[in-house]
Amino acid sequence: MPEVIFAGPDGRLEGRYHPQKTKDAPIAIILHPHPKHGGTMNNKVTHNLHYTFHKMGFTVLRFNFRGIGRSQGEYDQGIGELSDAAAALNYLQGMNPNAKHCWVAGFQFGAWIGMQLLMRRPEVSGFISVAPPANMYDFNFLAPCPASGLIINGSEDKVVPPEPVEELVNKLHEQKGITITHEVIEGAGHFFDPGMTEMLDLTDTYVRRRMTETTR
Repeated sequence: MPEVIFAGPDGRLEGRYHPQKTKDAPIAIILHPHPKHGGTMNNKVTHNLHYTFHKMGFTVLRFNFRGIGRSQGEYDQGIGELSDAAAALNYLQGMNPNAKHCWVAGFQFGAWIGMQLLMRRPEVSGFISVAPPANMYDFNFLAPCPASGLIINGSEDKVVPPEPVEELVNKLHEQKGITITHEVIEGAGHFFDPGMTEMLDLTDTYVRRRMTETTR
């Protein structure tokens, strides 16, 4: 999988780009957890989500937010990181102009950034939000949420407890025109150890079902 360096809003950004052979393959961008708490594009959840999407036939890009690894810039409270994500999606779309479907997946901080990216980019047709930190950040910007997606969290997550995630899901369920699927993995902690295989299987099943529905 080639390492790529692409232009971000505050300097170069480092990523891993995993293309498909077909020119019109769907595309997906994967967003990593909090930069100030050890989050990088090589986080196990982020890494495994990347490969799960690739196995489903997606051309996939994951990258380091500003100030992480070889990505230039400094942590910017999520504001600059959202701009980084938009630049990464621009790069991915530029490399794959024939892609008909675009997905965003994120873990923890990356899930928060990914949901904001949905609001900016109407071409995003689906999302996977793993352990969205509803106890740390305001998700009221999802008014309305523009796309259907899957939210996954662990029942034993001490970083992002289940209750705030459940409240977020209930709010999103009140919105019309979209369907939010929510899965809680019993016994799983924040990093899905145990629970990783189940989390990835749920992602695979959900995305394949959605993609089948759109091609009928």
